[in-house]
Amino acid sequence: MRIIGIVQARMGSTRLPGKVLRELSGRSVLGWVVRAARSSGVLDDLVVATTTEPADDAVVAECARLGAPCHRGPVDDVLGRFAGVLRERRPAGAVMRFTADCPLLDPGLIADAARVYRAVPGLDYLGTGLCGTLPRGTDVEIVGRAAFEAADELAEGHHRAHVTSYVYTHAERFKVLGLSYPPPAADLRVTLDTEDDWRLIEAVAGHTGDAPTPVGALVRWLRDRPEIARINAHVRQKALQEA
Repeated sequence: MRIIGIVQARMGSTRLPGKVLRELSGRSVLGWVVRAARSSGVLDDLVVATTTEPADDAVVAECARLGAPCHRGPVDDVLGRFAGVLRERRPAGAVMRFTADCPLLDPGLIADAARVYRAVPGLDYLGTGLCGTLPRGTDVEIVGRAAFEAADELAEGHHRAHVTSYVYTHAERFKVLGLSYPPPAADLRVTLDTEDDWRLIEAVAGHTGDAPTPVGALVRWLRDRPEIARINAHVRQKALQEA
């Protein structure tokens, strides 16, 4: 089964504009995400999906520098943006979704998710976030093409901004599987939405250098340094309906 990875990226974050192109240990945040996805070795294609806004010309330029194909589509209809990628690329059986504000993704975890997805017949959705055991910013999710196309036809409102949420919130209709990675670490946060998130991520990169870190090692490092884990512990993740 061909799996296409799609990275959603734009400059217009409300809380931290331009975050996806911040430099982290000599590489853009988007560059970290693209590298992790490619390093997993399980994707048949990888595309960055950005918007038609002039500000996102910078994202397009960075994609060219990274050698990553880029698609431009609607600002708020991210699901529609993903659908546009699928119409342009070779047919794929599933979509792996990435967001460009998660530079500490683990390529090994991405590979695990793809292997499990390919091993379970008829699976519509696989995600690590369903079980809530990983730090925010390290989760991985995959949607089967048929389920994705059903979501594109039926989803409205906030589901179009979150791309996959229509599928995993309608488990009565779709075959959904969650992956769990104990011990629980969902209280930790390594996604990039605020300046305090940036301070923590910079601290991690200051330790690891320009290299991906296995999620287990990342969790242990943060547990051993509670003063660093506390830097962004107060940051509230937006609710699904707030998109």
